[in-house]
Amino acid sequence: MTRAVPTITTNMCMIENDKGHILVQNRQGKSWPGITFPGGHVEFGESFHDAVVREVKEETGLDIKHPILCGVKHFETENNERYIVLCYKTNQYSGDIQPSEEGDVFWINKEDLNSYTLANDFLEMYQLFINPDCSEFYYEKDQSDWHIKLY
Repeated sequence: MTRAVPTITTNMCMIENDKGHILVQNRQGKSWPGITFPGGHVEFGESFHDAVVREVKEETGLDIKHPILCGVKHFETENNERYIVLCYKTNQYSGDIQPSEEGDVFWINKEDLNSYTLANDFLEMYQLFINPDCSEFYYEKDQSDWHIKLY
């Protein structure tokens, strides 16, 4: 078994306002449509911190400060790559929200999250953002199906 594995690194950030609402994005892409948090790919030569700040700005118009790493989602792709999602949260931001080509962004009450059409596995992934005892989401594949493991 080799130790060097091609990797795709991405990020996602939950932004909470002073009213306890969270900013969500209704993604329009074909690969992962539905309600989720803003985020995207880490570019070569970019720190994880700078990538999440940039992605949030591009997708929401907000400038965030002090994003805190709260969890990691990862799985192996069909191309034998490791796909990693670094999950952040913050309540420090400035600016006004604006939609992007990724989709509309809007504030919702946390308790209303289930009333929206969520991206696949987002509800399970949400645990990384809200449960301090949960920091890892791993998709494990057996011969017939994928299984979510939360640690």
